[in-house]
Amino acid sequence: MTKLSHWLNQHWLTFTAAFLLVFLPLYPKWPLFDVLPGYNVRVRLEDILLLIINLVFWTQVLLKKIKIKRAPLLKPMLIYLVIGFLSTLSAIFITKTVYPEWIQIAKLYLHFLRRVEYFSLFFIFFFAVKNKRQIKLFLLLLGAAVVGVALYGFGQKYLYWPAYSTMNREFAKGIALYLTEHARVLSTFGGHFDLAAWVMITIIPLIVMGLLHPSRWWRLAALALAGAEYWLLILSASRISWIAYMAGISAAMVLLLKKKPKLWVWPRGLAVILISTVVMMSFGDLSERFGHIFKLQGVKDLVMKPFTNPPKDGLPLAMDLTPEQQLQLVATQTDVPPSSSRGTRTPASAEPGAKPADVYDNTYDQLRAYLATTSGETLNVSYSANALKYGLSVGIRLDTLWPNAIKALQTNPFLGTGYSTLVKEHVWEFTIAESTDNDYLRLLGETGILGFASFLAIFLVAGQKLWQAYLASRDPFDYALFAAALAVTFGLLVNALYIDVFEASKVAYAYWSFLGLAMAGIYAKK
Repeated sequence: MTKLSHWLNQHWLTFTAAFLLVFLPLYPKWPLFDVLPGYNVRVRLEDILLLIINLVFWTQVLLKKIKIKRAPLLKPMLIYLVIGFLSTLSAIFITKTVYPEWIQIAKLYLHFLRRVEYFSLFFIFFFAVKNKRQIKLFLLLLGAAVVGVALYGFGQKYLYWPAYSTMNREFAKGIALYLTEHARVLSTFGGHFDLAAWVMITIIPLIVMGLLHPSRWWRLAALALAGAEYWLLILSASRISWIAYMAGISAAMVLLLKKKPKLWVWPRGLAVILISTVVMMSFGDLSERFGHIFKLQGVKDLVMKPFTNPPKDGLPLAMDLTPEQQLQLVATQTDVPPSSSRGTRTPASAEPGAKPADVYDNTYDQLRAYLATTSGETLNVSYSANALKYGLSVGIRLDTLWPNAIKALQTNPFLGTGYSTLVKEHVWEFTIAESTDNDYLRLLGETGILGFASFLAIFLVAGQKLWQAYLASRDPFDYALFAAALAVTFGLLVNALYIDVFEASKVAYAYWSFLGLAMAGIYAKK
């Protein structure tokens, strides 16, 4: 019994981390109970498991069985949490942007504690690793998790498997949903943005390891899995995660120039980028979503022309076509110039029933028609100029979410207005969800310049240590691991420009876990 207890004491954290690495991405967001009445965030099984694990972990820290001071990110994380806590006090007593009732204060500290929960994964995984062999086993388990997430995502898209979303209050109750034609794949995640960001985090290590592994079969397996995961990214149709993936993989290739000859890096890097771009523009809805902003639909049509049948009643491609006729072949509707006939053209924002290009649902049209026939009422639904020009997704950010964060920063430049205060219009209002869709603006609005600077300092310290370890490493596995961690961090920072990735639970779990593994590789024994 003594030997067993000693063995468990030595290895429980390693097995716990291995379990979490697979369980956290694969277990759907099934709620257990409300954490606050009427709030979108609910307690799930992983929250209870992490609470128990953290209680055991920090008990061992207090008993000095785990030397927490060895953790390289302890100080910057503590500094951020102290500033975040000061921001909560400022929100209650100074700016008074949190209404003095228990549910509002509870929501404020719920979001503070969620940051603590996410950070805890870094320490769990950092101290779970004893040697380099364990890191390799962890990466194999991560590959198994990728297989599971990809299979379930493909099942949702092609086999009508259920999806569980947290995109609104009702869906977050754990209702089984089924994807419609234009719905984006969620897999086991609560939203397509979360899935896409997670794919970005995991696909970059797969590609880097796949290019550098000495075994041909391992290279083929890793790259094949990366290909399947990339298709999952296409099915999620997340523009910013695709851009983040391209930024991250490009950063990884630039880093590899320090370790490999240019003639080795450039052909492989360009091949990955070229294949990724062609697939994105040729298949799925992602290119169309980019087309709402950059007008790429015409380019996609040209790329796909050899693979599609020409329209029977379309215009023949000839040199004597007018500019208007040529644009009708390759351009989106917003690119077609005004008619040369006399008269004025009604602007899009004034056209009755005008909808953003990324709105496929006709609910408002049906409701308008129903009210008109039954009660004679008129339902007027108008979209902003930004929504009509760039799409509803961009319009919401430009019109509401981002200005709210800037206004909060102006209220208190140093500490912001506190967690979960950026969506509400009135101080007494209780909002059921929080989102800014730009993590930097959310940091500035909620915790001010001090919170913003201290949070980014975490990545500065991590990046510096990973960079030094990367330069000093000679083993291909080591520098592949460090390069992947640096590239993933860069990609996620790009992703944060458009999505609150560091507040999305499954994304935050994955990133801090992987960062813990990578930084453990700096100190782990051979």
